[in-house]
Amino acid sequence: MIKYALLCPQDHPFEGWFSTSSDFDDQRAKAQIECPFCASPDIRKAIVAPAVTGTKAQTPQPAGPTPEMRAMMMGQIRQHVETTFDYMGDQFAAEARAIHEGESENRGIYGEATPKQVQDLAKDGIAVAPLPPKPLEKRELN
Repeated sequence: MIKYALLCPQDHPFEGWFSTSSDFDDQRAKAQIECPFCASPDIRKAIVAPAVTGTKAQTPQPAGPTPEMRAMMMGQIRQHVETTFDYMGDQFAAEARAIHEGESENRGIYGEATPKQVQDLAKDGIAVAPLPPKPLEKRELN
């Protein structure tokens, strides 16, 4: 099967599949192909760049951020939370629930919670997420 990018006189783009190149020519000559947008039978092949693969090895592109970049981003997130959110300590779960229920001012908070407290908050539809770990100090690295 051959896939062609096709155009009508009004430049409506669409594609067509044909068994052979001559099938397209035969169907076009018999006006058996129409634009799906305007029904024009005057169809032509669009100019497209072929997908050619070379034999030279290509340099692989990085799939995403490096571990160092991820660590830096997580550190920036943690620093943002610590400088702009209110620290609740072990009262985090209670305050998160109070904010959710409208009993306390709506604001960003962080603190500590047990796995059971986190599970209970999630069951009640209260969104919580773990804070990224503190970055290691250079003296703590190998």
